[in-house]
Amino acid sequence: MIGALVYFSSASENTARFVAGCRLQDEGLNVYRIPLKAADQPLNVREPYVIMVPTYGGGVVKKAVPIQVKRFLNDRANREWIRGVIASGNTNFGEAYCAAGDIIAAKCHVPFLYKYELMGTPEDTAAVRDGLVRFFTHQ
Repeated sequence: MIGALVYFSSASENTARFVAGCRLQDEGLNVYRIPLKAADQPLNVREPYVIMVPTYGGGVVKKAVPIQVKRFLNDRANREWIRGVIASGNTNFGEAYCAAGDIIAAKCHVPFLYKYELMGTPEDTAAVRDGLVRFFTHQ
């Protein structure tokens, strides 16, 4: 495997459907999902990864990063392996559009690689798939 994508998807499954559409395993990437519930077994990733997150908060930047993602990244061992961020959002959030990506990139000192609207388009899935392959093979 060339690297990994770690993602969070709420019960709506929008991000999960986007990730499935990218078919990253076909390109040699591992895919891991951050658990939805605190009672679930925590995810521990020990390989280079890009994190993909939806933006929460309805336009309130302070609420943009899902708590599950904060919990995952608060584990120092998980944080050591992050290499980049991809975020989704809603342009109706104005300046907070994809703010989760901005926040994580700044706090973890990694590049914000890509942003897409809501559930994304076929062009977005192709761009993410191709971009991740390039990102991990040219590091």
